[in-house]
Amino acid sequence: MFAHILRTTGALLALGHATAAVAFAQTDYFNTDAGRPIRVEDAYALERQALELQIAPFRVERARAGGYRWGIEPEIAIGLLPRTHIEVGVPILQSGGNGLPRTTAVGGVELSAFYNFNAETRLPAFAIAGEVVIPAGNLGPSTKIPTIKGIATRTLPWARVHVNGQFTFASDPTTAPPSTRADADANAEYSRWQVGMAVDRSLPLRSMLFTAEVVTSQPLVRAAALRWDVAGGTRIQLSPRVAFDVGGGYRLTGEDPGWFATTGAAVAIGLPWRGN
Repeated sequence: MFAHILRTTGALLALGHATAAVAFAQTDYFNTDAGRPIRVEDAYALERQALELQIAPFRVERARAGGYRWGIEPEIAIGLLPRTHIEVGVPILQSGGNGLPRTTAVGGVELSAFYNFNAETRLPAFAIAGEVVIPAGNLGPSTKIPTIKGIATRTLPWARVHVNGQFTFASDPTTAPPSTRADADANAEYSRWQVGMAVDRSLPLRSMLFTAEVVTSQPLVRAAALRWDVAGGTRIQLSPRVAFDVGGGYRLTGEDPGWFATTGAAVAIGLPWRGN
């Protein structure tokens, strides 16, 4: 009898964990993350004791001159503390083309932490995020590249508005020792600073969100021209645990202007020790 009670209790706890995981996962389409499908994100962290697997987000770019470049970046995010999550990503990139040999390799290891200060009241929600890219792979940076980002989100009757601003603490590549062509390509997309604004609107009955952004950034090379990008996309909740996103945009100014497209999916899982 006692063994039966233990088995029943264990089954109920497991069901509670699974139900809690589904409860937070089924609104994943509403919480925007950097790169899914646009770069500007909202000021809210992954729920505490939640785990999210980003299944190989894919990005492809085509420069106006005709060259292609692509990359995937599988990530794992864990909500370890209230209003706080950490992420680990391993980008895999391809560089070259236009007469140069193509190289496909790991582009470093990305470690980041995100903290949300407050929920929205009369003030917007605010958050801060820190990231460091660690050298790894043939297409990774030659040194660590740390970045700090400030994030704000304001909900209006017709939409949500997000503003992101970030700064990267790294030297100008032109003043560093000579590096390989692959290393130069690996650092090409990093920015000295970046500012972006996005607007999104959700359709809760369809578990769908539409979003659009405008982003300006200064490459690490201080003398390089400013980049101006516009992009948009959508996120859809395919099942209680799986959210899919797709988007695209255009680089209006800067080096290698042209179009780009992104797609990816996230699978939400409750941690084994997740409480009620």
